[in-house]
Amino acid sequence: MSSRDICLLLGATGVGKTLLLKRLQKLCLHGSSELGEPPSTLPTVGTNLSDLILKKKKVTLRELGGCMGPIWPSYFKDCYSVVFIVDSANTAQISSSCIQLLSVLSAEPLHGVSVLILFNKRDMPCIMSLVEIKSLFRMDDIIAAATQPITILEVSARTGQGLQEVLSWLESIIVK
Repeated sequence: MSSRDICLLLGATGVGKTLLLKRLQKLCLHGSSELGEPPSTLPTVGTNLSDLILKKKKVTLRELGGCMGPIWPSYFKDCYSVVFIVDSANTAQISSSCIQLLSVLSAEPLHGVSVLILFNKRDMPCIMSLVEIKSLFRMDDIIAAATQPITILEVSARTGQGLQEVLSWLESIIVK
């Protein structure tokens, strides 16, 4: 495996990175009919490495704990794509997530990588609409200024909503 086969999974603490990882693994193994109850998760300290097999190709997802934000850049040179997760039910965290995203997008080693931004927890009762979040994030400005191709999806790692689209995106950017 070359180090360039790694997709980084980034986002603030508590946005749902670990649950997303577990759900994607289960989807790859069993298909969407078998998701079941969400497993319990703990905040990640350090990193989690998980392999997914998509169209007979292995994709390695490296989840970096949200508390590791200051050292995320040391992992940037080793990846070909980034999945950045935002908790769309946590309005207090939106601005700090936006700042984190901007620092990720402006990092030199990531200038050419594909980026997937996931607005997670879309199953929660008190979420903002996608229009509101995009406005708060100034998403149009970010996309216009970014050097990377950016895709945005709404998901719920808890219910499985949108996870098939995440797998499709991962398949579409697998290094040939």
